[in-house]
Amino acid sequence: MYQRTTVTRGFNIDDNKVYGPCALLPPAILQWNVGGHEDISEESVSLFHLLEPRIEMLILGTGSRTERINPKVLALLKKKGIAVEVQDTANACATFNFMMSEGRLVAAGLIPPSVSKALEVHEE
Repeated sequence: MYQRTTVTRGFNIDDNKVYGPCALLPPAILQWNVGGHEDISEESVSLFHLLEPRIEMLILGTGSRTERINPKVLALLKKKGIAVEVQDTANACATFNFMMSEGRLVAAGLIPPSVSKALEVHEE
């Protein structure tokens, strides 16, 4: 029996291939040390509120679907004066691109959507 389940993808950002979660802090692209939306913590978002000039908005892409973020994380970012938009990753990428095209000070934390590649082969 051969079984393959979830495969993690990455991103193509300005012809740069980035695998796994990433932080977009224009002009930088960094690996973001989170495994999934449940790992987004006050510590993992600290890089976003330490930026100068300060960003207006942080867009969080939580994978294949929009997920709830820990309220403490949202409260911290609000206290720092940063608006947060939480979306599935595909929509988060579109929102990020749109806001960048408007010249807004924006950053993104993106978790790639997982693709189910469940396949079972039984030899008899």
